[in-house]
Amino acid sequence: MTLVFLSQLLNGLLDGFYYMLIALGLSLIFSLGGIVNLAHGAFFTLGAYLALVLTPHIGFFGALIVGPLIAAGVAMVVERTLFTRFYREDPLYSLLLTFGLAMIIEQSLRWYFGASPRAYSMPNELRGQVFMRDFVYSRYRFFLIGIAVATVAAVWVLLNRTAFGRIVRAGIQNPDILGTLGISLRPYLSAVVAIAIAIAALAGVLMAPLQPVHPMMGVEVGTAAFVVVVIGGLGSFWGVVVAALLVGLVKGLMIGIGYTQYSMLAIYLLMFVVLFLRPRGLFGERITRFE
Repeated sequence: MTLVFLSQLLNGLLDGFYYMLIALGLSLIFSLGGIVNLAHGAFFTLGAYLALVLTPHIGFFGALIVGPLIAAGVAMVVERTLFTRFYREDPLYSLLLTFGLAMIIEQSLRWYFGASPRAYSMPNELRGQVFMRDFVYSRYRFFLIGIAVATVAAVWVLLNRTAFGRIVRAGIQNPDILGTLGISLRPYLSAVVAIAIAIAALAGVLMAPLQPVHPMMGVEVGTAAFVVVVIGGLGSFWGVVVAALLVGLVKGLMIGIGYTQYSMLAIYLLMFVVLFLRPRGLFGERITRFE
């Protein structure tokens, strides 16, 4: 019984890791550009469908690289044609814009692939179980956790150990200072949107072998990612990381004790408690442009 409970907790952490991948992108786009991207879950779904299309030609590991790159290219087009018009506007306008964009992506996928769920075969190299004494866990799930950890670490290095990251962090805190230095945020905004959506698509590729691929699969994931951003606090890298793991543990705990039907409710209650006690979230930072 204890091993089953531990397995459910680890599954909850797995959920937390892919919530983390999506929430990091959401937080970056909103913090830097003020865009509330409701289409982020749709790009997660796009990643899963790209895995279906690309795998027969280049294999799973090729799709794991090429899929997010294609999504990043789409993101740059979306950023240049749509997002740039709303950077200085009320976030409500971008919320409506991206809601419409999410509907377009979902309905386009439904039109082309159909509404029926599609199964995606797990790569043979990652099939099987990992045995640790009496504890048994899926090899693929360990692989997914490893990729998620490596991706989050790479984003941290990019934001904290590079010139690109220093400019992005300065743009989040006070973009007017960059303007006085003659540094334009526009190319950095494009890059951040591309990276954020590529990571969401990466999460979609990774999740395709674990659940049926269908046009609405990004809705629950996108909602949970928003909850993670709110709990962690706007503009905080570690806030998103801690909140995603906390949300995953709470979900896994509820499933482990036999209350699967209340697992999502527990996440929303956690958000309510955090916001009641700390309205900025656990690690929320002050962002000049929004105050």
